[in-house]
Amino acid sequence: MMALDRLLNVARKEFSDHITSRRFVIILALFLVISAIGMHTGIGHYNDRLESYNQQLQHMEESDVHIKVAGPYAGWMPEKPSIMLIFSAMMAYMTTLGAVLAIAIGFDLVSKEKETRSLKSLLSHPIYRDEIINGKAVGGIAALGFAMALALAISLAMLLLFSVVPTLEEFTAILIFGAVSLGFLLAYFAIALTMSTVSRESGNALIYTLVIFFTVSTLLPVLGMMAGDAFAGEPPEPPQTAPMPREVIRVGNGGHFTTSVSNAAVHGGEAEEDPVGVDPEWQQYEEDMKAYSEKRLLINDVTNLLSPQMNYYKAAMAVTNPRIAAMMNSPYSSPPMSQETPGLAEALSTVWMNIAALIVFPSVFFAAAYIKFMRMDIR
Repeated sequence: MMALDRLLNVARKEFSDHITSRRFVIILALFLVISAIGMHTGIGHYNDRLESYNQQLQHMEESDVHIKVAGPYAGWMPEKPSIMLIFSAMMAYMTTLGAVLAIAIGFDLVSKEKETRSLKSLLSHPIYRDEIINGKAVGGIAALGFAMALALAISLAMLLLFSVVPTLEEFTAILIFGAVSLGFLLAYFAIALTMSTVSRESGNALIYTLVIFFTVSTLLPVLGMMAGDAFAGEPPEPPQTAPMPREVIRVGNGGHFTTSVSNAAVHGGEAEEDPVGVDPEWQQYEEDMKAYSEKRLLINDVTNLLSPQMNYYKAAMAVTNPRIAAMMNSPYSSPPMSQETPGLAEALSTVWMNIAALIVFPSVFFAAAYIKFMRMDIR
């Protein structure tokens, strides 16, 4: 029966070995430096957006201009930028250097013990197999948590250094972003740990892990797009007749645009307002295109659930840029620009499947590593 104190002893040893490892320190330092550079760039963009927002408000107050747009865009106002946009720059570095850091921690956790034949002597002590594999997993998770906490601490320090103070909601969003990022790192750590358990040599474990990394991060999303195209069939053909003329009025402010459309039917050289407002043939074509695109998107999304990169991207985007995330998840039912940006809870509710996948994916590999280690023949 597994004893918690023995498990924690193994975990403490593994954690100490990780954070004092030259390999871990080098990759972590590179990750933190590049993340800090990305944060600095993001803060600059945020300050530019904030200055533009303040100028727009001042101009509206001075000129007493109120934008009046019919329909759902009535009462549109420029939107104040959120500091979470700054963390968007960290996403790209997390999917590359973060994954490398996770793989570097896990690919030789067990295989190194096999190569040095220290695993047999370790099991000769009053300690059970499940305590060893679980302790190694907990120690690696703690090391990744330490790296993620350090990255967030540096990010918050940079925000305060540039006089950017997050609100309570934004601070909560930052913590959720850190938790989602940690879940992404655990996915590749779990793969590396499993391959280390399966392989006899660390070199083979690293190769197998990199092959899986390439497959789920690059190849799988491409195959998902191909599967979406194949199962959705051919796109509908547009009507042969030209669409009815439309008068398009675009009102822009702060990077957001609203569009007012009016259709007119031309008879005898005079324009008359179409009571329906839409060409029937083109209306049917647009409905068919919507159904085709949604079917294609559904197949692509189901395939992408197997990719930690895609799940992390969607979940992190929901935290850092909820409006863009809503447009990505529902391109045909996105909220108009006049509406407020979705709240944090609402944005997360649209990506719950991606968050669940980030939990299930490493859990499956951790279970595989556990079963393999418990049945492993150690001689």
